[in-house]
Amino acid sequence: MSKIKVVVVDDSALVRSLLAEIINRQPDMVCIGTANDPLAAREMIRELNPDVITLDVEMPKMDGLEFLSRLMKLRPMPVLMVSTLTEKGAEVTMRALEMGAVDFVAKPRIGVSSGLRELGDEIVEKLRIASKAQVRRLTSTPAPVGAAATGGSAAPMAKPFGRLSTEKVICIGSSTGGTEAIKEILVRMPADAPAIVITQHMPPGFTTSFAARLNSLCRIAVTEARDGERILPGHAYIAPGGLQFRIDRSGANYVAVVEDAPPVNRHKPSVEVLFKSAARVLGPNAYGVMLTGMGADGATAMKEMRDAGSYNYVQDEASCVVFGMPKMAIQAGAANEVLPLLQIADALIERIRASGGAVRHRI
Repeated sequence: MSKIKVVVVDDSALVRSLLAEIINRQPDMVCIGTANDPLAAREMIRELNPDVITLDVEMPKMDGLEFLSRLMKLRPMPVLMVSTLTEKGAEVTMRALEMGAVDFVAKPRIGVSSGLRELGDEIVEKLRIASKAQVRRLTSTPAPVGAAATGGSAAPMAKPFGRLSTEKVICIGSSTGGTEAIKEILVRMPADAPAIVITQHMPPGFTTSFAARLNSLCRIAVTEARDGERILPGHAYIAPGGLQFRIDRSGANYVAVVEDAPPVNRHKPSVEVLFKSAARVLGPNAYGVMLTGMGADGATAMKEMRDAGSYNYVQDEASCVVFGMPKMAIQAGAANEVLPLLQIADALIERIRASGGAVRHRI
């Protein structure tokens, strides 16, 4: 079996050395080169034809975002971003994912050597996933944070729902490639859309920037979920990184439960946790959506949602960055429909309108 060929691009000699060491310890991958700036990396990519590259954000001669933009327009390939765990680093990482980076690793600001070694398993797992990911050519540069809510994909203006959405809740789960997939759905939703609850596999510190980015692009309000708050129409709630998020009922209202509970399926937040609560609390008032991602997190619980009366959409293989979680959901019998990403929002909107409103809970 041929090994995964990796090129490491980082202006820190220490980081280059550590990443090369971590990669070369794996039986199925090899670091075929390291570069300290994008110009050197460009020549290395031409000569060595790697399967995947790791890319730092802040580098001399050309920053990582500019290099990524050019790379994804001219020679699309899998890229794993190596980001600093800061507010600025998180915002830049969101931009990198919009431009086509497959995933990212958050390197520590202090204790870089020990920190990267501790992240070794995560790094190599994400490199393996990235090497198999479907990458697409970047046709335009995403709008900056704060731009008008165009949605980046010429999202059509959907008509308001009126009172149809008051009890319904859309539940979305995703992982690798999910930040862009979630955006493609949310930007198409009218301002009075049903409440949307989302679990995207993401570490602490990055979900805040993710929510802010979506909020700047969408007609609905997008925030990180807070423990105890009401789940309301016209709002989307994102599971905070490093915490578990589920939905519960308080009297006539749905409320968010955000807690420091153990990982489920190795994830925190976990799609399984959110979807299980949806099956129990929402029943036929739920719509389930499983998007691109590696692994099987949420597949079993999504089947429980369907058994409880929800209607579920699963992203098809051709439009996924990684067809892992959707594939497992389909195999579990959780899907009512399997659709290309760009058809899911319209299908949801049409079905909500056709439903004529909420299914009331029997008391």
